[in-house]
Amino acid sequence: MSMMSLAVTGIRTWSLPRWSVVRSTVGEWKRRIQSRYELEHLSERDLSDMGMTTLDAFDEVQKPFWQA
Repeated sequence: MSMMSLAVTGIRTWSLPRWSVVRSTVGEWKRRIQSRYELEHLSERDLSDMGMTTLDAFDEVQKPFWQA
């Protein structure tokens, strides 16, 4: 019984993120999805104007949305 009460009364080492942090993170993910979609549809000339190659664009588009 005493072991159980120690475990229950232990200090919490984690906490849930605030909703503003969650909302901000989801917003950033949506921006990444949108910008990578747009990057995927640019012409070679547009990419060249930006100083990117098609391989650079392909590498960026292939990243998962949670990866910067």
